[in-house]
Amino acid sequence: MMKDLTTGSPMRLILSFGLPTLLGMLFQQFYNLMDTMIVGKLLGAGALAAVGSTSSISFLVIGFCMGVCNGFAIPVAQRVGANDPVRMRRYVANAAYLSALFALVLTVATGLLCRAILTVMQTPADIFDGAYIYIFIIFMGIPTTFLYNLLAGIIRSLGDSRAPVYFLALSSVLNIFLDFAFILWFHTGVAGAAIATVVSQGISGVACLAYMWKKYPILRMTREERRLDPDTCRHLCIMGVPMGLQYSITAIGSIVLQAAVNGLGSTYVAAVAAGSKLFQLLCCPFDAMGATMATYCGQNVGALKLGRLGQGIRSCTLLGVICSGAILLSMVLFSGQCAMLFLDPKEPQLELLRSLTSQYILINSAFCIPLSLVNIVRFSIQGMGYSVFAILAGVLEMAARVGVAYFLVPPLGYAAACFASPAAWISADAFLIPACMLCIARLRRRYPAEDGTPQQVPAPARQSCGERPAPM
Repeated sequence: MMKDLTTGSPMRLILSFGLPTLLGMLFQQFYNLMDTMIVGKLLGAGALAAVGSTSSISFLVIGFCMGVCNGFAIPVAQRVGANDPVRMRRYVANAAYLSALFALVLTVATGLLCRAILTVMQTPADIFDGAYIYIFIIFMGIPTTFLYNLLAGIIRSLGDSRAPVYFLALSSVLNIFLDFAFILWFHTGVAGAAIATVVSQGISGVACLAYMWKKYPILRMTREERRLDPDTCRHLCIMGVPMGLQYSITAIGSIVLQAAVNGLGSTYVAAVAAGSKLFQLLCCPFDAMGATMATYCGQNVGALKLGRLGQGIRSCTLLGVICSGAILLSMVLFSGQCAMLFLDPKEPQLELLRSLTSQYILINSAFCIPLSLVNIVRFSIQGMGYSVFAILAGVLEMAARVGVAYFLVPPLGYAAACFASPAAWISADAFLIPACMLCIARLRRRYPAEDGTPQQVPAPARQSCGERPAPM
């Protein structure tokens, strides 16, 4: 069941591993998209704006959860590449303990603070109550977010990119059914959409756990391997927390930008909400490339096959350029029709909403190549073990979005807001591309005797920006 990414053609491996990952992310975005479509169609633009106004807050917290889980999975991939199952199982056990702790703390903290955050963000009064109930329920479901993302990350680290797809497919179908059930039958409004998301994700996580227990005997641990180990936890935090913070720091810029959009009125909030949801779906290929490169680089660094790092990055970049061109062409032709997926034809401001949503989609689609590089290069660096670089890239993204929000949105309005994400991607690429070359060069200098066979990488005392990869 385990897939070895350290031998064979990098392009072929990336495609075979990445396509199932892409399908899984499409399912994930599909049910997120269905939330937005169902809310917009059945409850109207006001409810759509309420849900959309929480997207940056959700990204701040849920993105941190996902980043931490992805970071916890990297040492697992490195130990798979190094053929070290004992330490691999120890990482899995301690990642579970840390995830439970993070989930508890974040659930309590966000539940207490989410109303204050919405107030600081200047959420319009006519959508405030809907936004609060929606994001509060999502935050109460943080344990299910950790459950699924940690287990799916571990499964992918073992080289199995297909199994998470099956569970997300189940979750997607269940989420759509529950959306209709809660909104149409039980009349729960936006709260029903949030409950459907949490329940469906929880079921997906439980399914992952059952699958791992049955299909991967290599994960069955001895008592010693299950023991809480401070050194292992420290290393997991070195890998996971920077990745989580990268998402959160990026989200701070999105929150500032969302506050600026909120000041334009609920019509513009609804347009950004609809455009963002569609663009998240369009970006799934780049997200899949990032997840693939994290596992690919993790396994190859663990096996000390450093020559394959650059080969894989170049192959994946070529795929990113091809996908970017296809996305831009399709949106030039069909952005207006895609915008109508989220809008009620009876909306009094339908033409304005349609035009604004289409504008957002087209501007962001024109910058897909920088976005693809952000995902490919960032996750490659993280797979190599240099997770601190994720924070620095996130800071640059945040600075770009904050700059647009403060200096361009007030005088230029909605059009400037549409260029905020492209500015963030370009800023991150300016740092990540040379940083990636530096990481590969340092790995080569540290381990020059590369013979293609799995080796044990010495563990350093600590990791800091630009030093050797974290202990594996």
